[in-house]
Amino acid sequence: MKKNIIPQSLSISKTERTKMNNHNSFLILLTGFSGSGKSTIADALDICFYEQGIRTVVLDGDNLRNGLNKDLNFAPESRSENLRRVGEVSKLFIDTGIITIASFVAPYIKDRENIKNIVGSENYFEIFVSTSIEECERRDVKGLYKKVRKGEIKNFTGIDAPYEKPTQPNMIIDTENKNIPDIIETIMFKLSNKIKL
Repeated sequence: MKKNIIPQSLSISKTERTKMNNHNSFLILLTGFSGSGKSTIADALDICFYEQGIRTVVLDGDNLRNGLNKDLNFAPESRSENLRRVGEVSKLFIDTGIITIASFVAPYIKDRENIKNIVGSENYFEIFVSTSIEECERRDVKGLYKKVRKGEIKNFTGIDAPYEKPTQPNMIIDTENKNIPDIIETIMFKLSNKIKL
């Protein structure tokens, strides 16, 4: 089967697309517990990039599970496949010159490494949103922790399923002691050289 799949060569390269956009393209992966602030940061980053004329796309875990990944559950194998697809979609966007912001719990190191391998290490920027499980449960923005405590949800990351903390993320963000504007300013400063051609 695989021998009959021949990738189509494209006339316009990633280099040409990034020149047209006047910025580099890569993946920003935000990882951390549910309720840590990943989606809030992703949205605020998207706004900041938009205001600077930088082309972006946001891939959010819940949004993709309503479409592309709606056939997957939360078992470890499905989580891995969910993130493999995120990596492949991110690569497509990167190749078209678009900065991709992905917001996913992504609890396993091997799955985050797989994403990095798919997009290429030079195109991968990992941000660990390091918010304690206690603070995430206190916020409980989606009401998920209450359901977990009632036994309505099983295999929930940080409660009865593991989260493997990143060992060498590009950045660690603390949402318990910093506000969103300061966090975005810090991220943009760190990314400034990566964005520029």
